[in-house]
Amino acid sequence: MNYELFIAKRIIAGKEYKNSISSPIIKIAIVAISLGMAIMLISVAVTSGFKQKVREKIAGFKGHVQITNYDNNNSDVSTVALDINQDFYPSFKSIKGIKKVQPYINKGGIIRTPTDFQGIVFKGVNKEYDFTFFKDYLIAGRLPNYNQKRNKEILISKSILDRLQLKLNDTIETWFQTKSATKFKMRKPVIVGVYDTGFEQFDTTILLGDLKEVQRINKWKENEVGGFEVMLDNFNSLELKADKIEMEVTPLLKTTTILNSFSNLFEWLKLFDNNVIFIIIIMIVIASINMITALLVLILERVQMIGVLKALGSTNRGIQKVFLYNATYLILKGLFFGNIIGVGLLLVQKYFGVISLNPATYYVSTVPVNINILPLLLLNIGTLLLCLLMLIIPSMLVAKIHPSKSIKFE
Repeated sequence: MNYELFIAKRIIAGKEYKNSISSPIIKIAIVAISLGMAIMLISVAVTSGFKQKVREKIAGFKGHVQITNYDNNNSDVSTVALDINQDFYPSFKSIKGIKKVQPYINKGGIIRTPTDFQGIVFKGVNKEYDFTFFKDYLIAGRLPNYNQKRNKEILISKSILDRLQLKLNDTIETWFQTKSATKFKMRKPVIVGVYDTGFEQFDTTILLGDLKEVQRINKWKENEVGGFEVMLDNFNSLELKADKIEMEVTPLLKTTTILNSFSNLFEWLKLFDNNVIFIIIIMIVIASINMITALLVLILERVQMIGVLKALGSTNRGIQKVFLYNATYLILKGLFFGNIIGVGLLLVQKYFGVISLNPATYYVSTVPVNINILPLLLLNIGTLLLCLLMLIIPSMLVAKIHPSKSIKFE
């Protein structure tokens, strides 16, 4: 019996099906699985990359958690001073997973040129600030030098630079309101670096400079800052870490996460997950339907062979396994080509940025890609198992075939 089943496997898996009626149907099934897998891989990688980039940019400008005075009234501008000498600064000793605690002061103002002006937020930081984010998006010049006695150097965005027709190493004129509503202070910082994150909401406003310069404008003491940014190692633990941070700081201070500050944006990002789930379900259903069709045609085309095998003593279960084994081979073949197509297209986009986006709408200039091995493996294994599960019922057609009638079948 094993010999007959072995022969059956070789016949079904052999090249002879290429000239049979089932040949185009099998090819369509393989193509459907390949395209479905490619689309699923692209959907997951692009969604993951998009969410990762947006989170990275918001955290780069604002930190994962902000600690401020309650009197700031949710304003991006630091209006009330906070003592830098806190128990949690420079680090939370009892909370793991915190990468950095860094002070800052935000000061609202304007840049004025002979022909135009631009509203800005001057973000003052000290030399301990983590400049990794701005270094990654630096497109010209360098970072400010914080080792000099007085640092008037600033980073400015390409958006502001282009709009006001400024250039690298220009000395610009900035004005800041004092406590008196009728008085302003002027400063003349020097542009030493230009960044471009593609996140227009921040690029059009944020200037990065020295914290001491903002202290001078506000007439604050050396130990007074606007607040603290807390950077985490893992974004996924943000809510848990935020709760622990809130327990550690004094009740007089307020902790705010970027999830709360940009709730609408993160709710929008969640919609991407729903879209990906919908795409995955549709692609698996389409692939399964094509495989069911191919399997049924394959069985009907070999009715006589099934009858002969049964006459020789083969069981329904044994013959059913033969067709499922070969269906598995076809599914794996489709998955193989699907992975090549999907990963290939993703790599092209990742390294060459072929498809661009409007940063004013999507917060990124090109379609971001995040290729992760674990989701790739789960998609392949999940697709294989679900397709096979859906093939079990149609494969039971083998049991309905009777040797006496099937041998005469044409």
